[in-house]
Amino acid sequence: MGILLAFTPFIVFAVLDRIVGPAEALGAGAAVSAALIVRDLVASGRSVKILEAGTFVLFAGLALYTLMSGVTWSVIGVRLCVDAGLLLVVLASMAAGSPFTLQYARDQVAPEFWNRPEFLRTNYVITGAWALAFAVMVLAELALLYLPGLPPRAGVAVIVLALVGAVKFTGWYPEREKRRIAG
Repeated sequence: MGILLAFTPFIVFAVLDRIVGPAEALGAGAAVSAALIVRDLVASGRSVKILEAGTFVLFAGLALYTLMSGVTWSVIGVRLCVDAGLLLVVLASMAAGSPFTLQYARDQVAPEFWNRPEFLRTNYVITGAWALAFAVMVLAELALLYLPGLPPRAGVAVIVLALVGAVKFTGWYPEREKRRIAG
């Protein structure tokens, strides 16, 4: 559940972007990200998650850039920047040796499993699946941006399928690994 809650700022952004505009939607995404960070620090006593910190920096940075530069974003343009930024956060977590899913997995798994190679490998695979989903989203948005004849519904369908695939994989793969290791 924690990993899905971490994507709340992106949902808030996606909903508000069309209603109030990109600058306000980016600001709202930053505010929701900040609230998640405060929740982890104050309410639960947990450390700040990589994804939540990266999300805050991404939304706050894009909101600040939008306000200071006066840039006028297209819907696809701003979403492309947000999703490309998210992809970079995920890839950076892997490159740093701490795939972003690791912190969420540790919230659900007993500490004696945390240092096992299978646990780390499982999190790299799951984080890789999310990276793939975000890369597909970025490619779909690039296609919508540079191929004006492409029906927007096709791009939206690809994006939704990528996200649904990542969510389902995140639920399925750890169970598969548990069965494989036990068997």
